Amino acid sequence: MNTVCLIGRLTADPEHRAGEKHESATFRLAVPRPGNADAADFVDIVTFDTLASVCGEYLAKGRQVSITGRLRLNEWATADGEKRSKLQVVADDVSFLDKPKVDGNGNGAAAKDEPAERPAAGRYRRAGATR
Repeated sequence: MNTVCLIGRLTADPEHRAGEKHESATFRLAVPRPGNADAADFVDIVTFDTLASVCGEYLAKGRQVSITGRLRLNEWATADGEKRSKLQVVADDVSFLDKPKVDGNGNGAAAKDEPAERPAAGRYRRAGATR
């Protein structure tokens, strides 16, 4: 079984990319360590397609989210032939656990207006996810 469940805060705005076949959004999550309020683990998250679009549009630095997905190991070679690898979580389910921060001018954390039909806090799932 390859299942990862995390709760943490985004360290930066998601990086949203649209390719020929798929779109993706990547971001890093700061996950607090139990029993040590000053320590955190930093985990790279990637989402695809519709879930990537939602994350790219509504998430911003500092937002608290819950992620459910699977662990993936990416391996590649640099131009010098040096082998590299990186672990990341492919998210199947993202729950927004807080609302965007609002400044004195009524602007959200990313200065975006929230459409009335999609709440700022909620649960979003990758199409085809079976959890």
